[in-house]
Amino acid sequence: MPPPFVYTALPSRVVFGRGTITQVSREIEALNCSRALVLTTPQQVDHGKAVEELLGDFCAGLYTNATMHTPTNITEDALQAVQELRADCLVSVGGGSTIGLGKAIALHTSLPQIVIPTTYAGSEATTIIGQTENGLKTTQKTLKVLPEVIIYDVDLTLSLPARMTVTSGVNAIAHAVEALYSKDANPIMDLLAQEGIKSIASALPIIVNETNMEVLLEARSNAQYGAWACGTCLGAVGMSLHHKLCHTLGGTFNLPHAETHTVILPHVIVYNAPFANRAIAKVALSLGVANAAQGLYDLVKQLGAPYSLKELGMREEDLEKAAEIAVKNPYPNPAPLEKDKLLKLLRNAWAGVRPE
Repeated sequence: MPPPFVYTALPSRVVFGRGTITQVSREIEALNCSRALVLTTPQQVDHGKAVEELLGDFCAGLYTNATMHTPTNITEDALQAVQELRADCLVSVGGGSTIGLGKAIALHTSLPQIVIPTTYAGSEATTIIGQTENGLKTTQKTLKVLPEVIIYDVDLTLSLPARMTVTSGVNAIAHAVEALYSKDANPIMDLLAQEGIKSIASALPIIVNETNMEVLLEARSNAQYGAWACGTCLGAVGMSLHHKLCHTLGGTFNLPHAETHTVILPHVIVYNAPFANRAIAKVALSLGVANAAQGLYDLVKQLGAPYSLKELGMREEDLEKAAEIAVKNPYPNPAPLEKDKLLKLLRNAWAGVRPE
């Protein structure tokens, strides 16, 4: 018999498949809009220009300065572009940085958003926005930032480099892991979380090693489906220690987002395992391994992704400051947050030690 639970479904439209990017104009019309501002990072200008061309007269302009961790000064600059171009909706094409900027603009303007993800970050499916100001990253939840439409086009992920594919995939898995031991956990999200972990973890080795296009397409499709499932978990239930640590390391020390998730997750699993046995057992089962933390660490290392904070440029002398920040305003977490234990976790992650 399932335990008592509360589940709130989020009002978002999802379009999933291959070649679905061609439907973007139709989705803008359905929102009763006609002047879309297309958002990208400087690295994904080509994707933005492709969407600009697809939109034709529906495009009011292209803004290409989306930045990791959503710094507020970039948001202010983009808001000026919105006003000057008289945009009535946003089309965010890219990963977490671009999606974050779209959400920040929506927070200030209530403009509707269409998101076209090119990674597995998952933030497109959530009411969460993280913003960085004066070196501190803060988050909040509000329906104002939930995208109205998500267009998943598997073809757009084919050019995602192997290393970024792995880190982005593990970033998504982190959402599902924390959903399983969230204070808001419920049977619906448990099923989605396990499905998401399994879909991504089984797809990543194929994506990295396979050359047959038909097999590769199936794996890419499975990975993006898994990313949607994991992102939905992120949007539906509260997150815990892992996300707090990653927000601290990213916002304060400017570490790369997905890579930080990839390094930290196995060590957080070890930290929480004694207080979340059933949840971690579900993670191991979904990964197809006996030990969830070790299995995830081994997968990351075998696929050539970073597995230490040292690799990401974190200075050892900053670990104590990171632990201090992490215990302030903590997220709910299965295991009690103790600075000394968090510092040990961070030191192991910094050195790239295989979890015990």
